Amino acid sequence: MTNINTIKNKEIGFSQIPDNQIIDFESTFGAHHYGRLGLVVRKAEGAWLYSIDGTKHLDCLAAYSAANQGHNHPKIVGALLDALKGQYGSVISNVVYTDSLGLFLKKSANLVPQLGPRFGANGNKVLPKNGGVESVETAVKMARYYGWKAKGIEDGKQEIIVFTRNFHGRMITTVSFSPTPKYKEGFGPLTPGFKIVEFGDLEGAQKAITPNTCGILVEPMQGEGGMYLAGEGFLSGLRKLADDNDLLLLFDEIQVGLGRTGKMFCFEHENVVPDGIILGKAISGGLVPVSIFVTNTKLMDMAFQPGKDGSTYGGYPLACVACNAAIDVIIEEKLAENSAMMGAILKEKILDIASRSSHVKEVRASGLFIGIEVTSGDAMVFCRKLLDIGMLANDSYGHTIRISPPLIIGESEVDYIAERLEKVLID
Repeated sequence: MTNINTIKNKEIGFSQIPDNQIIDFESTFGAHHYGRLGLVVRKAEGAWLYSIDGTKHLDCLAAYSAANQGHNHPKIVGALLDALKGQYGSVISNVVYTDSLGLFLKKSANLVPQLGPRFGANGNKVLPKNGGVESVETAVKMARYYGWKAKGIEDGKQEIIVFTRNFHGRMITTVSFSPTPKYKEGFGPLTPGFKIVEFGDLEGAQKAITPNTCGILVEPMQGEGGMYLAGEGFLSGLRKLADDNDLLLLFDEIQVGLGRTGKMFCFEHENVVPDGIILGKAISGGLVPVSIFVTNTKLMDMAFQPGKDGSTYGGYPLACVACNAAIDVIIEEKLAENSAMMGAILKEKILDIASRSSHVKEVRASGLFIGIEVTSGDAMVFCRKLLDIGMLANDSYGHTIRISPPLIIGESEVDYIAERLEKVLID
């Protein structure tokens, strides 16, 4: 078993206030909207998290794919420092242009294959926001506008098909179509216009289509919903349904895009191209909140003219500087390829552990997006044990251990993960 290493440094982190006081501050002065594990992180570097005494924990969450490039990647940090020192990082009114935004829009639009090809080879356009949920709601607006403008659906009657176990954020509209009661109870009135279908059920999706249906919104692989793969033929089946019924097919790849599943985009595993895609988290390397909605130029220009949308910090210079560097890192360091390679090795090790464990029900994986469903249905029991031996993991949908480390890991970190999983999963 690899030992937990420590570094000897008396000045790790923002302050030297003891951990118990920090935890008390959060409990006393913060909303109790997260269940937390008892680790106070003072420093993050690469794939590792450090506590005040220098103890290291391997980060197997990567902030739900926000830190795909690893924490505080030097190229992204350097770009941000240059922007601050060079005085071109401040927020600027959207009434004028900035070069950092222009470059980011070009880079991100060209990173994605031509979306909505049935609308023509017009190129892609990008609408930037902050948190991922904002771009989900932008996608919802796009689908509804298309239904009204292009299909002639009466405004207010548009419907979008979504799926069980979905997670698209916690704003009012997105929780309105969440199947998880605690996300929406007491927050009504909720937003209408959504039909929930079983994830993976093509026949159910077809039956849900009505003359008022304007779009389909889906995660190509579910994260918060339990790390479920879409299943062979599901995405291509949705593509056909969208084409046959003149619907917009929208993919939420906030967690699974940008190399996480072993391809730059999760939809590439099935060679299915959506009409629009939502990206976030790792697009800025985990250092600045950024999200984007990308779609065919024809669709973007149809729905969004001046006054139809806006965001003070959406696409502001410092964020764009981070994004330009973060995208370069993903490409130059071949992080999608490393995710595929390290993910395959780790999956084999986990399957071997599962074959010898009475606690494992199923292993679901694509690249470095791995879920281990436990027979007890309580994955947090194992996550707490993992934390005690130097590894941060969390549950997905209660019953599944989520393993999603930064995409920079190598075989030594793969061994580290496997050793600790074996320790907690083998009696």
